[in-house]
Amino acid sequence: MQLSGGCHCGAVRYEISGTPQHVALCHCADCRKSAGAPMVGWAAFAEGELAVTKGTPKTFNSSGATYRSFCSECGTGLFYRNGEFLPGIVDVQSATLDDPAALPPTAHIQVAERISWMATAHGLPTFSRFPGME
Repeated sequence: MQLSGGCHCGAVRYEISGTPQHVALCHCADCRKSAGAPMVGWAAFAEGELAVTKGTPKTFNSSGATYRSFCSECGTGLFYRNGEFLPGIVDVQSATLDDPAALPPTAHIQVAERISWMATAHGLPTFSRFPGME
């Protein structure tokens, strides 16, 4: 499988060659704070399957053995590494793929930390655009 993606402003680009070990929606508090979102989609690959092809992501230690990489220009979160729990694995934020539909999630993880209202969020009314502007 060959995939590509990057940040919102285009300063960082990457390519992935391989099959993900898992694709999941994470509900942990660390992911939520990092992304400013109620959950984050991740696709896990062997470290050697990821190549940054443009730019240099900034990496910071967000907690313990956890390192998160993002674009220092626009702030887009890109990669997650935790050598203690996931040795040799890099998680890629799946929504940063050029075709995020290529890797649909197969599970929700860290639901012990899920925001309570997320359990029923998919039952809310939906609109194809902003309400009243359809």
